[in-house]
Amino acid sequence: MVTTLLVVVVILAIAFDYINGFHDAANSIATVVSTKVLTPFQAVLWAALFNFAAYFYFTDHKVANTVAKTVIENYITLEVILAGLIAAIIWNLLTWWYGIPSSSSHTLIGGFAGAGMTHALLTGASPLDAVNMGYVIKIVSFIVLAPIIGMVISVVLTLIIINICRYAKPATAEKWFKRLQLLSSAALSFFHGGNDAQKVMGIIATALIASKVIPNFESMPTWVPICCYSAISLGTMSGGWKIVKTMGSKITKVTALEGVAAEGAGAITLGITEHFGIPVSTTHTITGSIVGVGVVKSVSAVRWGVTINLIWAWILTIPVSATLAAIIYAVIYYLK
Repeated sequence: MVTTLLVVVVILAIAFDYINGFHDAANSIATVVSTKVLTPFQAVLWAALFNFAAYFYFTDHKVANTVAKTVIENYITLEVILAGLIAAIIWNLLTWWYGIPSSSSHTLIGGFAGAGMTHALLTGASPLDAVNMGYVIKIVSFIVLAPIIGMVISVVLTLIIINICRYAKPATAEKWFKRLQLLSSAALSFFHGGNDAQKVMGIIATALIASKVIPNFESMPTWVPICCYSAISLGTMSGGWKIVKTMGSKITKVTALEGVAAEGAGAITLGITEHFGIPVSTTHTITGSIVGVGVVKSVSAVRWGVTINLIWAWILTIPVSATLAAIIYAVIYYLK
């Protein structure tokens, strides 16, 4: 049944997807802007185009299904979803304001799980009964694994490229790598759209099921993915310039060659995880990839102080989002 609360939840979910877009725009465009292949305006248009193009390819919605099943169905209500979304939006805006590339994916999942666990607690059940631990463990493990995989692939790609091009004229190689960076940036934006838009699709589908508008996840109407891909694309077009600065230059200085390797590694990692339905952080993945190209130059080329600060943000995202959602849900529960 369509209710006012359901409409509010759907609107907030789409708003979160928009915020996700401008919060994570840096993932796709930071290196292509820092190497001056594209202007910032051209870069966000390029990224947004490929964010939306993912709609036509990712039709299995494996990542959305994983997110939807993070909380056990018996403990999902519209109030739970509402609290999770509000918490996720607060944390996303806070980290964006301070230019911290945190994970939009993990803040959404953390908020959803935290609200579900609080609902279980307040209704006399164990908080752990509310979450599907198999899915949670898989998601949490990739907080560590995604950046490591991205880093390893970027190191391998950088070494391969350097060896292939060792006899090339520097000016010629630079010209070709700037052209190739358009492709690598497009690939990263494509897989970013495919991975991140699906997370909100999972939340909206869950809300529709909880309201008995649709019987199951497989019945998700077409307007849901269209709205989600559109919102993340529009958000990307808005840009997230504070985070672009952190990703594009503060971790390590990136050349066009290194931009191709980092973006290529990020795209490959996201493609692999999407295939297995694992909702990973694009932010974590591309950060690991950028660190990888820096390490190839020298360990000292990476600003480890900045990187360690980013890691702390990654560690804190899920528990902080879950705690915020728990507080918000408790307020909603007692005011209802």
